[in-house]
Amino acid sequence: MSRPAPVALAGVRYGTSGPPVIILHGLFGSSRNWASVARRLSHRAEVHALDLRNHGASPWSAAMDYAGLAADVAAYRDRARLHRPVLIGHSLGGKTAMTAALSQPEDWAALVVVDIAPVAYRESLLGHVDAVADVVLKGATRRAEVDEDLSGLIPDPGVRSFILQNLVQEDGRFRWRVNLAALAAHANDLGDFRPPAGARYEGPTLFVAGSRSAYLAPRHQSGIAALFPDAVVTMVEGAGHYVHAERTEAFLAVVETFLDRL
Repeated sequence: MSRPAPVALAGVRYGTSGPPVIILHGLFGSSRNWASVARRLSHRAEVHALDLRNHGASPWSAAMDYAGLAADVAAYRDRARLHRPVLIGHSLGGKTAMTAALSQPEDWAALVVVDIAPVAYRESLLGHVDAVADVVLKGATRRAEVDEDLSGLIPDPGVRSFILQNLVQEDGRFRWRVNLAALAAHANDLGDFRPPAGARYEGPTLFVAGSRSAYLAPRHQSGIAALFPDAVVTMVEGAGHYVHAERTEAFLAVVETFLDRL
């Protein structure tokens, strides 16, 4: 059975000169979460921060797996006429970036993967999808009301604040910007990671881990090396899963040094 056509992703461009860079956000994120990093990198590159399908301003789709997500990104690359861009991806976007690089290894100049490994995860942010879906928005008039309802399901105020960025109000009513039904239906697919059979990406690859996060740990080194033989892993001290937001300057220093060496 043929795969559905790629989704036409929304994107924001920063800068007009230099080598092309594509940035992919994580679950519940959007291109807006990467605006400050994209602006900084735009001094040396033409940066495209994208919204993945079912997120941000991009179209919704009932299908949600890494092969489809990677195909969306490749279609954006071709539509924007970007020649061998560097791919930067965080979490969900990191798995998408890895899939894209492994699927078309000659079409990407380099790869930066932020706090995620090429493995399956039993517990992840995907566990919050059902919690968010359980919050009844009908009748809510203030964001604080939704936050209070969500607090019993997601105690961490930082995670709630991040998720609530997806709450939008139109005509006096709240709605979620993310396609919760698609995320819930494909939670197992998104928690998993199945690279194309026999695939390897031999281009320059940087994995950036947060020291306070367990998503990218020393036990993942062998799996990384098998798929990405030219990979290096760098840890950002004091950062959790959202490395780029929690330790922005330290994260940028690592990424800019990597880009300068290409």
